[in-house]
Amino acid sequence: MHNAAENLRPMPAGLHIGALRLANPVVLAPMAGVTDLPLRELCVNLGAGMAVAEMLTSDPTLITSRKSSLRRCHNAQSGLRSVQIVGSEPLQLAEAARLNADDGADIIDINMGCPAKKVCKKAAGSALLADERRVAEILTAVVSAVDVPVTLKIRTGVSPQQRNGVAIAKIAEDAGIQLLTVHGRTRADRFKGEAEYQTIGAIVDAVGIPVLANGDIATSAKALEVLQQTGASGVMIGRGALGRPWLPGAIAQALSGGSAVQPSHAERFLQMRRHLTALHDFYGDFMGVRIARKHVGWFFDAIETELPKTLSGWKRHFNALENTEAQQMLLQTLERDCLDSNSLSPCQNNELAA
Repeated sequence: MHNAAENLRPMPAGLHIGALRLANPVVLAPMAGVTDLPLRELCVNLGAGMAVAEMLTSDPTLITSRKSSLRRCHNAQSGLRSVQIVGSEPLQLAEAARLNADDGADIIDINMGCPAKKVCKKAAGSALLADERRVAEILTAVVSAVDVPVTLKIRTGVSPQQRNGVAIAKIAEDAGIQLLTVHGRTRADRFKGEAEYQTIGAIVDAVGIPVLANGDIATSAKALEVLQQTGASGVMIGRGALGRPWLPGAIAQALSGGSAVQPSHAERFLQMRRHLTALHDFYGDFMGVRIARKHVGWFFDAIETELPKTLSGWKRHFNALENTEAQQMLLQTLERDCLDSNSLSPCQNNELAA
């Protein structure tokens, strides 16, 4: 009789992308309007193996816009510099890759997974999955344009009736892509329904390059389950990290065999206050105040699930504030109110390790 443990896949200890080695195989996903420099720096500091920057357009007329300039900001504290580019023209994407590599990018990532209408209507993002010839042209052009590793993010296919993720993955490997990330939904699915990991597993089996599994991974238990089911080389964490920047690091700790203890509520308030300061410093008083609202909102949403009370009133109050000092003071007031009233207690590791 075989022991069930004999059928378990070994957990990945690290991750190589070309000649680069990540400290662990848990990566923060690129999310437009989310994974700016302050958040990437925070997540890497809290243990993420890498944090990928927000996608950058390959349109040369927009490369110097304020939005693109902010998205290109990087520092040593945010770890390896992985820059994601999006577009539909091979030559434009190749030039964008060259520009970012010359600017110091360690890795160029190509977006073929975004299902947003404004991206797909330009035949970019996940819309490209319907044109395998164009996919090959783009990947070959970008890989040939730079000396740094090139990675690719895709979905499992165009639609549930046309799951061509395996074919795209083989094209990517043949073109010289060094790592593939697969979100476990088709373009047509957007973010509806549950992620389908069986297709990710089929992609892992079809290629020899590392594959990251992405989609609906919000606990260490889920990450372990997905890795066992797919045989992927690691995981990419996206929406699960909203309001929980510590999550990728906690999952990495669990994958290494440690105890996946999430930080106490007091520690999380401290992280959020430091994040708030970083946002204000990075964007300035006007933009910083406004961009902080969504990050603090996600923080409220995440921590509220563990509280015996609602934070909707606090969120409305925070969103009405117009200066940095008032935002910091409200966060500190909420922290004192919660902790002093014992309505918050240190977190246990049941959510992450169950």
